Amino acid sequence: MSKILVIGAGGQLGQCLKTVAERRGINEIVFPTEQEANILNPDLLNSLLEKEKPAFVINCAAYTAVDKAEDEVELAKAVNEIGAENLAKVCKANSSTLIHVSTDFVFEGNEVKLLKEDDVATPINVYGVTKLDGEKAVEAILPEHIIIRTSWLYSEYANNFVKTMLKLGAERDELNIIADQVGTPTYAIDLANAIFDIIASDNKAYGIYHYSNEGVTSWFDFAKAIFDISETKVKTNPIPGSKYPTKAIRPAFSVMDKFKIKETFNLEIPYWRDSLVACIDKLKG
Repeated sequence: MSKILVIGAGGQLGQCLKTVAERRGINEIVFPTEQEANILNPDLLNSLLEKEKPAFVINCAAYTAVDKAEDEVELAKAVNEIGAENLAKVCKANSSTLIHVSTDFVFEGNEVKLLKEDDVATPINVYGVTKLDGEKAVEAILPEHIIIRTSWLYSEYANNFVKTMLKLGAERDELNIIADQVGTPTYAIDLANAIFDIIASDNKAYGIYHYSNEGVTSWFDFAKAIFDISETKVKTNPIPGSKYPTKAIRPAFSVMDKFKIKETFNLEIPYWRDSLVACIDKLKG
């Protein structure tokens, strides 16, 4: 496999890429620290790419604190838009293909329909706006790009919904969970495998793709599944999002159509609950 450089190696997806690379015996891969690969420092990035000469750069670096982004607009913009722009310029200068990870939150999510890559993106929070602007920057600068929008990412690494539910379920007798926001959980290990499959395919079908696990669920049903699989005894109550107001508005329905990525790269995508079982087995093991 061609040489790969991972930006944002310390985050959830970065750690999953490392785990999967080890499992698959991928040796030509570099995981620099944030200090070595700060996406807000173009000169540093350029030096790194000149030294490593990667064929592919995977950008997992992002500002993902959705509610905090409403107050930290400039920081979210710097990381998600300007950082992506810096990376695209450096990839162009060094003839590297960029695989850039984005989000379902670029969509408004006010219709019950599968979201396709060419549907109009109209984000309803700062995080979504900055991620969409990052996509646009990559598209404008670097033809050799693959943008992968994903959703509801979780794994055995970093902070995520699954780990939070397991922690709260162990501490409390009763939990209220939002039931009117619908999407698809994505096991970051599955996404990491998909990214390596795309690289290995040598298919230069550049553009935007959607990737999540298969299936559809609400946050309430996701939580119920976590507790059922982990045999956690806790009473769960479904509540509307209006009963749990957050600083940032979330899409009500953000289930993505994955036909394009499956067809283009011949991918088989696991069902969300099957992957959740695998993750909880790891966490419990």
